[in-house]
Amino acid sequence: MPIMKIRGGDLDLVEYEFTSFSPGEHIRPCGLQKEYRLAPVAGTVVVRAPARIHLTVLDMNRFSPDHPGGGGIGFAIGVYCTAEVECTPSGLSIDYSREPILRHFVEAFRQVVGYTGGFRIRARDHQYEHVGLGSTSTILIAVANALNTAVGSPLTPDELRLLLGNNFVEETEAGNVAFGFETGVGPAASTYGGMAVMGDDLALVYRHPFGTGKQVYIVIPSSGVSSAGEKEFDLLMNKARTLDYRDRALKSYLILMDLIPALERGDLATVGDVVWEIEFRGSKRAEVEHHGFEIYRYMAALRDAGLEFVGMSSVGPSIAVITGRPEEEVAEILAKAGLRIAIATTVDNEGLKIRVEERA
Repeated sequence: MPIMKIRGGDLDLVEYEFTSFSPGEHIRPCGLQKEYRLAPVAGTVVVRAPARIHLTVLDMNRFSPDHPGGGGIGFAIGVYCTAEVECTPSGLSIDYSREPILRHFVEAFRQVVGYTGGFRIRARDHQYEHVGLGSTSTILIAVANALNTAVGSPLTPDELRLLLGNNFVEETEAGNVAFGFETGVGPAASTYGGMAVMGDDLALVYRHPFGTGKQVYIVIPSSGVSSAGEKEFDLLMNKARTLDYRDRALKSYLILMDLIPALERGDLATVGDVVWEIEFRGSKRAEVEHHGFEIYRYMAALRDAGLEFVGMSSVGPSIAVITGRPEEEVAEILAKAGLRIAIATTVDNEGLKIRVEERA
């Protein structure tokens, strides 16, 4: 695995070595390991979890691949991942294209709750990978809740978020895993729906319904720049950290004093104004500029056309537009900017859904 250099300032240069390991190693139980009274259900647990739009991290200096946190804001959208889990006498069967990341969390969950039986797992994500819609975190929180329900719900939703965030991994080409970046925004938004505001250490500070009665349009501009692997590391742990030293206080102030009150009164226009300001601040600026200034040109054209909410998700290049204007009108605005609607949906304000299908 590569050794990456992290520079946060003239006197702040450290080296970080990405260490890969086999799924199931380096488990972090988060103080949750104890004797639970398990009651495996008879049947298949099915969980549907909404994806998320991750609007910004609050401070990149407070997280790294082996330290979840950093705070942030994001909201759930009506694009879904599903997981099906069935308890079996022994063994582990996983039907999913990215099997190592699921295997790792399954072992973490087993170790914490003391489950000694097996699982049969089938998972399907939303098929929009590495474009800023959180496919990894969404499928993981869906599987986590399915596993938990399947053995009798020993952990609370917040305990599942904590366990997942501290054991969040990405797979390597060799089939191993390595700790990944995790703010906790995705699992919180997927679990509870609406807009989530996160503090450090995966703390859910605030959650509120958002965008009720409005449409969400996802635009995915073409980008020749990778938003995964070493490219993502370089982006998040170098320029982004430096910019957040400067702007983290301002971003936090905008969220506390402007964004949250606007969410309380259902003021989409003000929420959009705050998000637009943040697009030019701190680590969010680094994420947008990662794709070149073309993303700013696109978003500015949409804002100038009067669309209330325009923001790039995560490290992009997906752009989320929220408006009450009809789809035909939005499509015309996008076409003038050389863009098109990739996904038309709404904010999911309910969060993940769980059901049990009894065996025939």
